[in-house]
Parts: sequence; C-alpha cells; structure tokens
Amino acid sequence: MTPLDKPLRRAIVIDGTEYTLLIDPDGLRLTQKGRRNGVSVGWKDLVSGDAALAKALQASVGDEPG
Repeated sequence: MTPLDKPLRRAIVIDGTEYTLLIDPDGLRLTQKGRRNGVSVGWKDLVSGDAALAKALQASVGDEPG
C-alpha cells in the first residue's frame, strides 16, 4: 500500500454545497469551500470510537452557519 506521508486534498459536494476534504498523517479535515474553519478528526480519535467525539462533531457541524 501507499503510505500517507503528505496531504491529499479532494473536492466533494454535499447537498449542493462544495467542500474540501483534507486527508493527512494527522487526520481528516472537512471545510466548506471559501471558509477557513472546518471539522477536524484525528486518527487516534477516529479509531478509539469515542462517543463524546461523535457528539462534539455533530454539535460543531450544527453550529456552523451556512
């Protein structure tokens, strides 16, 4: 397999809104196009299955204007 040693960026459209997905050695970040802040999830948080993380992630997405 190819190691993830540098950032990988991809564009995605969700419900008609454009986002940028950044995958790097630290984790994932989903940002609405034209904005600086987005939702970030570290790899350790993702594999731990932390329920509090899922709740915080849902709350942060719900609070974002747009």
